[in-house]
Amino acid sequence: MDTITLAPDTALPTQRCPIETTIAVIGGKWKPMILYHLRGGAKRFSALRRLMPSVTQRMLTSHLRELEEHGVIHREIFHVVPPKVEYSMTPLGHSLTPILTAMAEWGEAYEASAQSGAARR
Repeated sequence: MDTITLAPDTALPTQRCPIETTIAVIGGKWKPMILYHLRGGAKRFSALRRLMPSVTQRMLTSHLRELEEHGVIHREIFHVVPPKVEYSMTPLGHSLTPILTAMAEWGEAYEASAQSGAARR
């Protein structure tokens, strides 16, 4: 079976379900949230930490590296003192915006229905 390589040490069978491929790139608890927060523009690491206070520094760093390896986000290093790094979505990352928006809308609708269902009980 042929394979495609998405990132170092991540080879995927080409006859894989496209949903599996998408999940391999953006799956996990934090990656969709990182991408959702980057939709509006570049963010520094500390800004992402503030937006997602439950994520550990190690996990955020790991997911940012993986997303960068997949070509979904871009890491820009500014050579100033103190050092400054910003993360932004690449054109490939921006192509995920409709998916992220749909996920956000679904989540809002689910929360609303769950709340109204709890009120009826």
